[in-house]
Amino acid sequence: MRIALAQTAPVLGDLEANLARAKDAVAEARAERADVVVFPELSLTGYGVGQVDRDLDLQVDDERLLGLAEQAGDGGVLVGFQEGGHVLHSYNAAAYFEGGEFRHLHRKLYLPTWGVFEERKHFSPGQSLRAYDSRWGRMATLVCNDAWQPQLTFLAVQDGARVLFMPSTSAQIPSQEEWSNETYWRDITRFYARMYQCFVVFVNRVGQEGPMRFWGGSQVLDPWGEVVAEAPHDVEAVVVAEVDLAQVRRRRRQVPLVKEARLALLEREIRRLADEGGDL
Repeated sequence: MRIALAQTAPVLGDLEANLARAKDAVAEARAERADVVVFPELSLTGYGVGQVDRDLDLQVDDERLLGLAEQAGDGGVLVGFQEGGHVLHSYNAAAYFEGGEFRHLHRKLYLPTWGVFEERKHFSPGQSLRAYDSRWGRMATLVCNDAWQPQLTFLAVQDGARVLFMPSTSAQIPSQEEWSNETYWRDITRFYARMYQCFVVFVNRVGQEGPMRFWGGSQVLDPWGEVVAEAPHDVEAVVVAEVDLAQVRRRRRQVPLVKEARLALLEREIRRLADEGGDL
């Protein structure tokens, strides 16, 4: 399986320009024989949607999204956008298309609203997490801050995911220079790849929006936690990684870390904590 990291620099609020860039990236990836093309979070809108007056909502059956999917031929595309069309809600969403058809929608579950991040002001949180099938194997999507919630990665793997897609808009912000977003991402993606023994596909955007500089550095890690492909910093790029999903089964047989989940035990303890007031 060949996975393309489409590390783009979306123009805030310009759907048409971003769709055109996405189609170019898919064409470039297909020329490199990529099977699946993965874009960053909100790759069709830019991040600061609250600064845009016009409507940016799309639905999964929008002809513009389907046109992007058709550009991939019989391959797959994971693209980030603002999903709407609902009376009350818009979502920070990532949709997976394959063979020109819609297959799965993930609505971001954990919306950061602190410092320069204002997602909860503009989006509603998703309410479910599901792995999904592709013709190459079972996958799951965790959008940016979702991946900073280890319990979600656990659920995705227990639902059968062998590949974790992590589209992101990770920025280094001047007011937070005492800690590095990039270091955090490098640590957590390697941890997930090793401990959950799966492929981790982290795709970050580049460019600048206000005080936020998006640094790129997209990566693919294998079930041993080793980097098998990496995009450069701060520039747009399409990088293709060759992955063998049989390595997931091989690694999990060598060291069966995820075999015994004890789901009933966890359910009991989670219910106890929720009943004691832990459900915020």
